Amino acid sequence: MAELTEVQKHAVAEWIEAGDDLAAIQEKLRTEFGLRLTFMDVRFLLLDLGMSVQDKPASRERTDLAGADGGAAAETGGAAPGAGGVRVEVDRITKPGSVVSGSVVFSDGQRAAWMLDATGRLGLNPEQEGYRPSQQDVGAFQQELQQELARQGF
Repeated sequence: MAELTEVQKHAVAEWIEAGDDLAAIQEKLRTEFGLRLTFMDVRFLLLDLGMSVQDKPASRERTDLAGADGGAAAETGGAAPGAGGVRVEVDRITKPGSVVSGSVVFSDGQRAAWMLDATGRLGLNPEQEGYRPSQQDVGAFQQELQQELARQGF
């Protein structure tokens, strides 16, 4: 994992105080300091530094629909597809080669499978070939995923 200089640690602390989420901090570390870290690396880095991002108040009620699809995945909440939200689900049975896996429905209704491998790399496999979610949806996906993985002890 990357070792931050005092200047970099100070910058991260300022970003957190400004309300940046993990995805924003990850991007700023890349653009401002040339550090290419995975989302999970940034999360672990903040834990090592004793820092944490501020949780934003939930703007929508979370519902647990586990079992509604026959028990394949546990839903983590979010708005309905096409309603401006991103919905993340975690598989109850992890896909081979991953530490944790699941699916996501983006705000435009497009679906993708995701997986997190043992090195912390996040993979996304959209159902529609060539689909790329918006930056806003990617950020929302990462935030929803982080929250669900934290709830499950990852």
